[in-house]
Amino acid sequence: MVFQNAFKRKTGSGMTSLIFVTGGVVSSLGKGLSAASLAAILETRGLKVTLAKLDPYINVDPGTMSPFQHGEVYVTEDGAETDLDLGHYERFIGTRMSQVNNFTTGRIYNNVIARERRGDYLGGTVQVIPHITDEIKRNIVKAAEGYDVALIEIGGTVGDIESLPFLEAIRQMGVEYGKQAMFMHLTLVPYLKAAKEIKTKPTQHSVKELRSIGIAADVILARCERDISEDERAKIALFTNVPKEAVITALDARESIYEIPILLHEQGLDDIVIKRLGLEAGEADLSRWEEVVDRLSNTRHEVTVALVGKYVEHSDAYKSLTEAITHGGLRQRIAVNILRVESEQIEQEGIGSLDGVDAILVPGGFGERGFEGKVAAIRYARENNVPYLGICFGMQAAVVEFARNVCGLEDANSTEINPDTSAPVIGLITEWLDASGNVETRSEDSDLGGTMRLGGQRCRLRPGSLAGNLYGKDIITERHRHRYEFNNHYRDTLQRNGMLLSGHSMDETLVEIVEIPAHPWFLGCQFHPEFTSTPRDGHPLFSGFIEAALKSKQGELPAEVASL
Repeated sequence: MVFQNAFKRKTGSGMTSLIFVTGGVVSSLGKGLSAASLAAILETRGLKVTLAKLDPYINVDPGTMSPFQHGEVYVTEDGAETDLDLGHYERFIGTRMSQVNNFTTGRIYNNVIARERRGDYLGGTVQVIPHITDEIKRNIVKAAEGYDVALIEIGGTVGDIESLPFLEAIRQMGVEYGKQAMFMHLTLVPYLKAAKEIKTKPTQHSVKELRSIGIAADVILARCERDISEDERAKIALFTNVPKEAVITALDARESIYEIPILLHEQGLDDIVIKRLGLEAGEADLSRWEEVVDRLSNTRHEVTVALVGKYVEHSDAYKSLTEAITHGGLRQRIAVNILRVESEQIEQEGIGSLDGVDAILVPGGFGERGFEGKVAAIRYARENNVPYLGICFGMQAAVVEFARNVCGLEDANSTEINPDTSAPVIGLITEWLDASGNVETRSEDSDLGGTMRLGGQRCRLRPGSLAGNLYGKDIITERHRHRYEFNNHYRDTLQRNGMLLSGHSMDETLVEIVEIPAHPWFLGCQFHPEFTSTPRDGHPLFSGFIEAALKSKQGELPAEVASL
């Protein structure tokens, strides 16, 4: 009853209902998208909804994991480095995610061991049950507090040894909360082309594995590339002990992932959930999602944007970014073709792969691999009047390119790339020292020890600048994830040569946005605007960038614009 009482909402209006989302057969079936899509429907029905992701890996968070291993690291407003599924959550619902919405096996064990070292367990033997499972439940309670419904996604696949403590914890919570908790299991229903048959056996075994640890699914989401017939749904229902109407076909979306809420609603998933949990809710209004799908399906224009990065072979490495680029075309119904260009390829083969693109974007990243290829791509964009957007590392590379090729600082570089450069236009704040050895430029918003600057921070824009016109306001808040900064010693040099520093931290000590006014559309930002882009609203930088790409393609951008 301790955990049950903890779920009492502060308003006294009742307990938070829990929907646990598990996956079976194989990974990467789309648990995060399915959970986010259901949450989106429930939100349109007037419910206050949140989501959380429980990851079974031992890392405390994904911040140090390679994008090749785990995809992008998503950053929340409060500075948490989290799983990329939290990006899906924020793109689908209005609730903002935070540190409490993502936790890992590593964090759970770290917390329990810290308590043990403090003596909190009074000399008792610390065990997986109850100490680890209780810590998991405490974290779920914290994430769900104050909401009508919380969807809790369990990472990995049922049967993985790493997931067992999480599954045991949610099994216990299912017992403790009874009708206030339900289980939704996403599983693969493969189609065998040789036999021309859909096979339900993997789903049967996956649900059997789930039941062996005491969890009975209330809903089956059957992921399949073909429609599942009524007979096949009945067979799945029979062998998994769920009603046939609770066997939901999770087909690949016809047009885009933003169609998933509509597809799930058409099959009545939200009605099943509302009835099962005994919730009071209004009718679903998916008109905004229908508009998004319509704008994606019925485009009037088409542009090609070159994404020049170092993880382009991994589809999830730039997940929020590619979604934000797509969102950028929605306002004007522009279909965006993303040409993924490996920056090392440019180093080896030259910039020929960029010929004919309508715009160039260089995203964030770390380390020297492929850096010179990014610099070459930026020079191509600058010299050929191709619209350019640089994000984080892409802004820093733009500063390096401008310093080298416009300001004449041939050795200009970031100290991350070359610690011995004679012109460190980008560096750690601790590297900007005056003669007495004191840090010359400081900001309370920045980590002076050279550690990561993370999360939402305010930025003051210069009125009349490209950024100021796009945002339509003087002060913005955007999310950061970086260590290196624009070196203030080079402000005057770059400004004299035509670079506009159009965005600064609130105390004016850190450069956040750079522009080249003599270029038709050239902007680099130190933050990550992709983390706050949604399909419903887009983001001003991406909308402006894609519309500039269209104007460039149509020959409507001026060859140059007047300097501010």
